[in-house]
Amino acid sequence: MTTLDSTIIDTQAGPFAVLADPTGAVRAAGFTADPAALLPLMHPSLRGDLRERVDLGPVSAAVRAYLAGDLAAIDAVRVRQHTGGPFMSHAWQVLREVKPGDPVTYTGFAGLAGRPAAVRAAAAACARNAVALFVPCHRVLRTDGTLGGYRWGLDVKKWLLGHEGRLTAS
Repeated sequence: MTTLDSTIIDTQAGPFAVLADPTGAVRAAGFTADPAALLPLMHPSLRGDLRERVDLGPVSAAVRAYLAGDLAAIDAVRVRQHTGGPFMSHAWQVLREVKPGDPVTYTGFAGLAGRPAAVRAAAAACARNAVALFVPCHRVLRTDGTLGGYRWGLDVKKWLLGHEGRLTAS
């Protein structure tokens, strides 16, 4: 079984836990103080034993730079998720191309992913995303521009969008 390095980074939105594999690819991330809480979000083939680290090198540096205002700093961080299908993998890559401060609706996201009628599949890609922030599902809004849902809470989503220069109506 693979050993995954884990760390917690303090953010203005609360503690942010990150799990990375030995190559430095992020396998799970989310706004929690308990890195083990991220394991159920991952496909079983990507899980491993956790080893706590104070710092994850380039991954931690990218998050700190993002928090300091370099919103593109997280773009180069490698991620690894198990998809279960080609659409999910493609949709997550498309999400990584949604720019800070320019969120899209679920309908718009489905269109960007090449399947304009697959709004539910696009929403499912957001819901199944295990690497919050790095695959920025927080940048997807309801058709009316309101926040919609977010695994880590609407206050966190609102903070992230505000940090990125885009506050929403609700």
